[in-house]
Amino acid sequence: MEQPSESPENPVPAVPPQPAEPPSAAAPPAAPPRPVSTVPTGPVAAADMRASDADRDRVAQILRTAFEEGRLTIDEHSERIEALYAAKTMGELEPLTFDLPVAGRRPDLTKPRSVPAPRAFAYRVAPTGDHPAESPSLVAVFGSAERKGPGRIGRRLRAAAVFGGIEIDLSEATFESPVLVIHVATVFGGIDVRVPEGVTVRGHGAGIFGSFEVQQQEAEDPDAPVVIVKGAAVFGGIDIRPKRAKGRRKHLGRGPDKDDD
Repeated sequence: MEQPSESPENPVPAVPPQPAEPPSAAAPPAAPPRPVSTVPTGPVAAADMRASDADRDRVAQILRTAFEEGRLTIDEHSERIEALYAAKTMGELEPLTFDLPVAGRRPDLTKPRSVPAPRAFAYRVAPTGDHPAESPSLVAVFGSAERKGPGRIGRRLRAAAVFGGIEIDLSEATFESPVLVIHVATVFGGIDVRVPEGVTVRGHGAGIFGSFEVQQQEAEDPDAPVVIVKGAAVFGGIDIRPKRAKGRRKHLGRGPDKDDD
């Protein structure tokens, strides 16, 4: 069939040209996210306030008094002491003394702690806020290490001996904290710890094919430092006992004994 031819009477409509699309512009890069501050703002609750060394010392004094009065067992006292020195806020300190009366009421942690006067020829207690104390870690591997003489001791002391020996003599040391925790461990070695007379000494440890010997004692002075020794000896030995200071022995007119060397 023949197609109708274009004629002036029947023109074919022209298709208008489509405008060209402009080139797409590249999307702007996304702005980096603003950092979110993790620092809290505003007032801090009393329970979230950071605990100071003085706060921990006051709680340690309360726990020691409770132990001496028979309100806490040795294990309970040790557990609370460990939690005490691991606490970071005042809220973590509060549960440690909530069931311990102090003068007929709950303890006031804001009350300053009195520091006992130093005792001659026995132990030394440092005034609060004095020079920084030692927190040494002693390691002996196929050798020896020792800590002797005067100096300030902090809250913790660690010693580890492997085929070696360590001697820790605190008879002339000055105690920074009312409680000193000593962690000891030995494998095919030996660790000897000597503490001054007049302090409370407690031990919690085990000897596995070895010995863990602690000469425990309770101080007559309620303000005396407490030394807690924890650890284990494997094919080795750990010995903890009090030692009379040289000045005290000379004052009493006694000669040296085996612990003087």
